[in-house]
Amino acid sequence: MPKKAGAKKAGRKKAARKKTVRQKTAARKRLSVNKTKRGLDAGEMELAPDSPEVASLADAVRGAGGAVLGAYREPLSGQPMLLASLPIKAVAPTPFQRDLSPTHTKRLAQKIDESGSFLDPLIVVQGSEGQFWTPNGRHRLAAAKVLGLQQITALISGNEELAFRILALNTEKAHNLKDRSLEVIRMARELASRRPRPRESDFAAQFEAPELLTLGIAYESAGRFAGGAYSPFLKKVDRFVDGSLAASLKKREGYAARLLSIEVDVKRVIAELQSRGFKSPYLRNYVVARINPVRFHRIKKGETEPPMSLAAGLTRMAAAARKFDAGAVREGEVALVAAASGGDR
Repeated sequence: MPKKAGAKKAGRKKAARKKTVRQKTAARKRLSVNKTKRGLDAGEMELAPDSPEVASLADAVRGAGGAVLGAYREPLSGQPMLLASLPIKAVAPTPFQRDLSPTHTKRLAQKIDESGSFLDPLIVVQGSEGQFWTPNGRHRLAAAKVLGLQQITALISGNEELAFRILALNTEKAHNLKDRSLEVIRMARELASRRPRPRESDFAAQFEAPELLTLGIAYESAGRFAGGAYSPFLKKVDRFVDGSLAASLKKREGYAARLLSIEVDVKRVIAELQSRGFKSPYLRNYVVARINPVRFHRIKKGETEPPMSLAAGLTRMAAAARKFDAGAVREGEVALVAAASGGDR
């Protein structure tokens, strides 16, 4: 077979393999929707609050100082449920839950207060001795106490076994940096299209942190972007602005593009280090920390002004990435960054 024809055949095989890989990847990402309908329809879910099915549970709610707000049959199993308010002191976490995180509780209380609404009802079960337990709302309950709420809304079941089964259902994936950043930038784009033109700073509570906007744009362009390595730098120099949100997003698109350009040089340095025998999974953290122009700046309590602008920081970081000398790196330096990272890659 002529060499040219063989090369064409090999090229077609390679393209076919790539196509197969893409098809398999797409198949894994697709959700399989059950065509067989299950559960109750709307009419079957209706349940009067004074129904015998929930009468004893309703009495227990009122006896505890709460109020019945509604009743329904749960759509999958048909179990009767109450929507009710309960006094904070009447609800306790199940005794087998993980320890309370004070840090998470304080942050949750702050965010609830900023939103001005306590929207998520607790899931509550009535125990065999009449007590009300929440199997998955410990931090929301604690946050409500921090806020000084008198009552809390709850979806209440009289089936105590649910307290044990619901832990298996509590497997929702926690928001990582990428998830949070993408949610924030999508929210920002929706808000930016509204009239009158909103300011970016008006949504500081909703967006949580300015760097999430910049990282969100970077993740939109490069889904595998290692945003966690750049987050410490952005936290120190990225700030919300008082200008229009639409205009700010345009600027942030430029910042994100510059971050991705820096990442190209960082990858080059990592490849050079690997060629020298460095095997640490923290190589990116090490390289980005070394080129971070505000690495040693400590944010003081109450400090709002950044040590330098985001634009200036990116300029200095890009220059440092281009000039990085991989040949001067010693193994112990990478180990120190790994220890400081605490496992965060």
